[in-house]
Amino acid sequence: MYFKETGESSDSSSVGKAVVEVQQGQWLDPRSAPDAHQNVPGQDAEPQSAPGGPDERPAREPPPSCLCPCVCVPSRSEDIELWDREKDGSCTQPLLPVTPAHRTFDYVLVAHSPDDDKDQRAQKRKAFIQQLEKKNISVTKIVHENKVFFGLRAPNQMLEDYQYLLKVSDSCNSSAAENAANVQATRIRIMHFIIHGTHLNTGEDLDELLMKNVFETVFCLHERRKQKHLKEKWARWCCLFTKQPFSDVKCYFGEKVALYYLWLDWYTKLLIPAAILGVVVFLYGLAFFNTNPLIKEVCNSSIIMCPRCDSNKCQVWQLSDTCAYAKVSHLFDNEGTVAFAMFMAVWATVFLELWKRHRATYVSQWKVYSWSELEEELIMDIVNDPTCRPKPFTHSYLRTTVVLILVTVMLVVIIGLAQALVVFRVLVTPSLSESSWEFIRDYANPVAVLLGAVLHYITIQIMTRVNRWVSLKLCKLEEINTFAATERSFTVKMFTFQFFTLFSSLFYVAFFLGRINGHPGNYARIYRWRLEECHPSGCLTDLFIQMAVIMILKQTLNNIFEFTGPWLKSLLGNKTAKKLQRKCGRCYRKLCLDEQQCVEPCDVCKLRDWLRNYRLASTDAFSLFNEFLEMVIQFSFTTIFVAAFPLAPFLALLNNIFEIRLDAIKMVRLERRLVPRKTNDIGVWTKVLEAVGVLAVIANGLVIGISSDFVPRLVYRYRYGPCATGSTDTHCMEGYINDTLSMAFMSNPAVRSDFKENQMMLENGQNFTSCSYRDYRNPDDYSLTSKFWLVLAVRFAFIILFEHVVVVCKFVVAWFVPDNPTKVKNERLNDKLGRLKQEYQERKRGGSTDV
Repeated sequence: MYFKETGESSDSSSVGKAVVEVQQGQWLDPRSAPDAHQNVPGQDAEPQSAPGGPDERPAREPPPSCLCPCVCVPSRSEDIELWDREKDGSCTQPLLPVTPAHRTFDYVLVAHSPDDDKDQRAQKRKAFIQQLEKKNISVTKIVHENKVFFGLRAPNQMLEDYQYLLKVSDSCNSSAAENAANVQATRIRIMHFIIHGTHLNTGEDLDELLMKNVFETVFCLHERRKQKHLKEKWARWCCLFTKQPFSDVKCYFGEKVALYYLWLDWYTKLLIPAAILGVVVFLYGLAFFNTNPLIKEVCNSSIIMCPRCDSNKCQVWQLSDTCAYAKVSHLFDNEGTVAFAMFMAVWATVFLELWKRHRATYVSQWKVYSWSELEEELIMDIVNDPTCRPKPFTHSYLRTTVVLILVTVMLVVIIGLAQALVVFRVLVTPSLSESSWEFIRDYANPVAVLLGAVLHYITIQIMTRVNRWVSLKLCKLEEINTFAATERSFTVKMFTFQFFTLFSSLFYVAFFLGRINGHPGNYARIYRWRLEECHPSGCLTDLFIQMAVIMILKQTLNNIFEFTGPWLKSLLGNKTAKKLQRKCGRCYRKLCLDEQQCVEPCDVCKLRDWLRNYRLASTDAFSLFNEFLEMVIQFSFTTIFVAAFPLAPFLALLNNIFEIRLDAIKMVRLERRLVPRKTNDIGVWTKVLEAVGVLAVIANGLVIGISSDFVPRLVYRYRYGPCATGSTDTHCMEGYINDTLSMAFMSNPAVRSDFKENQMMLENGQNFTSCSYRDYRNPDDYSLTSKFWLVLAVRFAFIILFEHVVVVCKFVVAWFVPDNPTKVKNERLNDKLGRLKQEYQERKRGGSTDV
């Protein structure tokens, strides 16, 4: 026998008795429905006869508790004194009268109240509601102030059809029982598909009507009791370090949201060893802060460096003036960085392989291991319109070519913006060099990089909206036939655009900064301004500054804006909603009982619940996507350029610990309910993460081989340093900084054209006829030395060796760790065998092969 829950009471002043509806439409008290009690695990239900009249109650009756949305049954946790005094031996009669439960609504449409019923928008609104009523959807209309609310309730037949089609489907049949245990979430999912698949005679659907302001908004409703349970158990700051209730999240928000939190939880746990090792690498650099010979050489140097720009105030400077910069460089560019980069490249693969096993365990428990989103869409199509036809798969080479060209154009624009940031730094550096502040004047280049990073963050915020709009337009141009395929296509395009937006500038700093700027007498210029140069201690610090600013600003400010917006809206909305809460006290009287003896709340109570949800922050198809995108971008920062920023995993770990609860509080308390969607994976994000893992190997190899000074130091130690010549009295790296510098002489006419005479003077008035710059060049003709070519050859050899070793390690790890645990395989085997035996026994009993 199939039971259907009609709702639950939202009034805290009374405790309602659950009422269930049998499939034929007869409403019964649960006392007369023993099947409901038998289906509840852990309940010691005692069969009792139904009372003779509506006011008669049995001597003992516990309060209702919805174990699942399809039937309301007693709960031991709510067996309180108001309901049962048998424990203290005084009385067995209930203190309060027992009343039925509220009926629920699946969806609510909101529109502006029209001044004229003949208005075109009002007519379209009426036509859309009529289309819904033709599908037997119950519509309740309530006018409040200048708003019109339409409460939508799907007929039971739709749910029954959906459950039956699941049972006979190829991939979703194992989930039929699981769906029966989460009816309200299933009803919302069906209702969402139907209202978005309903069209007017003009062909307009709900999305177009929302754009034309025919309807203001549409949303599904929170379930008060389950929402309260999640608030107490999950969506609280005091639960920061407690285990997440993934199954409860799945029952309320659907498998898609549950898998996001499952992935984020697993990602956060796996960040712990990476964060610890990153801190160790940082502390290793800090331990030799004052004893490192390279730092000593910079701080005690008397070398005069060439001017950093063309401004008259850009004069020669002493290398020792940048002692602090050299110390900071050593924190992130030391021997431990290489080992850490290799570890993080392998860590990315280990994380993904272990995640696949972790996911398989949960989706097997949730009975969605073989779930097919395409098959569910076909089922929804049939439920919505039994005469529907499948949307055929199509492919157009012309359309694909156009999309590819447009994507390329968009990427060129994004890369052009990154170059604009380069131009900004080139233009602002001379201005900073002329500043009246001594600190800014001395550190003009780092300050320019810092300002460029802040401007880059602002560009990211703007381009995020542009990228989303372009991705949506490209998806519409592709004309993909299913929602799942459209979502995959949008995800790939949006991530690609965002990746280039965030990382184009970083790639320039990592691989081009200081390598294409030329040399004295032949500087590379943009119009008349010289390109930037690296510090003699290396270029890695500039990359670290850029990464640190973007990562910290993006995580911190984004979380603040994400939380404060919905929080303020909810705070202001609650003040208005409380005014209605005190007006109604009649919803549990006989006047509020409908003809089937199921509680139909009065308009005030319906409106109170609808307004409570209406005043929450809106959600849409992008809500969960935005959370995934934010975390995957963070994963990219954590792995791709981790050689330049070993503290990235630690910062990501701290952020994620708070991110989990912040997202939970936002979804449960501050935002409208997300549509519960079923799935068995995080979708195309897995492929994206795998691509990021491969790119991390390439990028970290290039950063260590090209951006850092690891290879030049290695060559100097074993080829040119004191130890290479047999000297044991000095440190092997003694004289390294001086070895990486070349000399420029004012006697050369080309040099005189770049440097003016007043630029060759220190602030104390001392004049110089030569200066040093970072490069391997001959002082006579400024040609590259043999040392440059040797270092370059070793750089390429290291990159090839590093990438091949790490790639082999990644393949070994992927092979060694199977995607599915043996336990999951055995459980699925037993489950299939059990279902086959059940079908076989039903066939033997019924003498038929019908399913």
